[in-house]
Amino acid sequence: MSIFSRGELEFLAGQKLGRLATKVPDGTLQNNPVGYFVSDEYIDIGGHGMGASRKFSNVQADPQVSLVIDDLSTDQGWVVRGIEIRGRAEAVTDVAPPMPGFSREIIRIRPDRILSWGFDDSSRRNVAP
Repeated sequence: MSIFSRGELEFLAGQKLGRLATKVPDGTLQNNPVGYFVSDEYIDIGGHGMGASRKFSNVQADPQVSLVIDDLSTDQGWVVRGIEIRGRAEAVTDVAPPMPGFSREIIRIRPDRILSWGFDDSSRRNVAP
């Protein structure tokens, strides 16, 4: 069973980019556009040089992250839809790249809290035990 609702999974499958917020060691925040891959229990973030990126080293220093995926639908007026995934991330090395051309490092987010809006099944819930 997935930690995401049916509506959230459909939305996530239709989007290409999210924005990942990480904490820099000096305490400031960094926010980057990222591609993501959804599983039943976590979100993976991949890239071409992920292991050498600042976001990867930020996660190694402080695993607290927030990932936002959102859009604006104008099919029936203006409808803002989105998901914020708050949780703890792990900087994982030596994994099969999530797609060709990506490096063997990923950031794996295990959600503690999921907030969604603009869906029939929108909610705010804690998902960590």
